[in-house]
Amino acid sequence: MANKINLEPLVKIMARLRCPEGGCVWDMAQPHTSLRRYIVEEVYEVLEAIDQQDAGHLCEELGDLLLQIVFHARIAEEAGWFSLQTVIDEVAAKMIRRHPHVFADVKVNDAQDVLMNWEQIKRQEKADAEQRVLAGVPKGLPALMSACKLQAKAARVGFDWESPEPVWDKVFEELAEFKEAVNSQDSCLQEEELGDLLFAVVNLARTYGIESETALNKTNTKFVDRFNYIEDKVKEQNLGWKELALAQLDLWWDEAKAKEI
Repeated sequence: MANKINLEPLVKIMARLRCPEGGCVWDMAQPHTSLRRYIVEEVYEVLEAIDQQDAGHLCEELGDLLLQIVFHARIAEEAGWFSLQTVIDEVAAKMIRRHPHVFADVKVNDAQDVLMNWEQIKRQEKADAEQRVLAGVPKGLPALMSACKLQAKAARVGFDWESPEPVWDKVFEELAEFKEAVNSQDSCLQEEELGDLLFAVVNLARTYGIESETALNKTNTKFVDRFNYIEDKVKEQNLGWKELALAQLDLWWDEAKAKEI
């Protein structure tokens, strides 16, 4: 049997920080809105720890994210909205409700069935009977992640290609249209066609079970590591960037790439 998890120490610390008598003036002054940026930052720091496969870093960042959840719950409790216990109870009930193949007698064949059941139950939970298929994707999500979620929702009701080949065709089609837009020198059209191309690439990635946001984040990290290697080489030469030819910079880039193998 798993050890009992105790959130009380963290809850008490947050209550003390928010206490008008002897608390922290910064913590007391924060509403939900001012904390928005911090919870976003903490989510991305958790993702970075996951990508690094660093258990210690992940443990620390999950703690920072949990702190933000406790912080928001405390503000809500002070306003008389709900408590942290309400948050826990409601999400626990939702998980049981949305997993009838585990907690009830519903049968599923594979993970796709699970996802379809999840979406159906989720729509039934909404008070609005005219809930849209694509509803529920937060507007604040990163664009690549949002595109993937929108495509996945559409796919669950059958709006999807049955094989990868037409998805590839769509990518090449959008690439050709983007090239035409570039030649037209119409900046608005270029932006629109680039968006269409990126959307098609996200769909291709989804077809192969790849998360575009995760893939691009890994590439960004790889670019930083390789560029930092080049920067170190530039400093070793005691030269400025403009004093070095691109060919030399590319050579160091290849060295950095080779060291990754």
